[in-house]
Amino acid sequence: MARILIRGIAAGLILAAGTGGTAASTGDADDWWRALQALCGNAYAGTLIRAPEGDDTFRDRHVVMHVRDCSATRVRIPLVVDDDRSRTWVFTRTPSGIELKHDHRHADGTPDAVTMYGGTTSNAGNAETQMFPADAHTRDVIPGSGLRSAWLVEIHPDARFVYAANRVGTDRGFQVDFDLARPVPAPEAPWGWVD
Repeated sequence: MARILIRGIAAGLILAAGTGGTAASTGDADDWWRALQALCGNAYAGTLIRAPEGDDTFRDRHVVMHVRDCSATRVRIPLVVDDDRSRTWVFTRTPSGIELKHDHRHADGTPDAVTMYGGTTSNAGNAETQMFPADAHTRDVIPGSGLRSAWLVEIHPDARFVYAANRVGTDRGFQVDFDLARPVPAPEAPWGWVD
């Protein structure tokens, strides 16, 4: 049921993007951005909801997101999986919407070959949900991602934070939910960060 719901949301938002949805600079996008900013400084444990068959990257692992670095126009959220501190989500306000990028690094801090992929919202979404269709850079660094890849990020204050990656129209879906009602101790800094 969750897979059908997320596919429906993804398809609907991508369709809206193609029909001239408004830029995500006002209204619901502002409410979503304020909800994201309200999480600053906190860390939350995550639970894998779904992943492709055979993908055990997050299965039975200790997953924590830490809303660690915030400014008026950028929020960086390291995602720590057991002792792997290679991933950071980077949300940035732009004149055309909200951008999501995935910053991947090696233990020595150097960028991974597959990094800074993501996309920018193409409409205002709503106060709880923003959709990030894949951009051209994503198609270049992740073969087969195509135009139909998208990320969905939901913020339900004091309840849960949902991060989902989808290839619309396929079974290639991934989702982790984080419990916003129970902050956890912050993990160490991500690889490549200087405090």
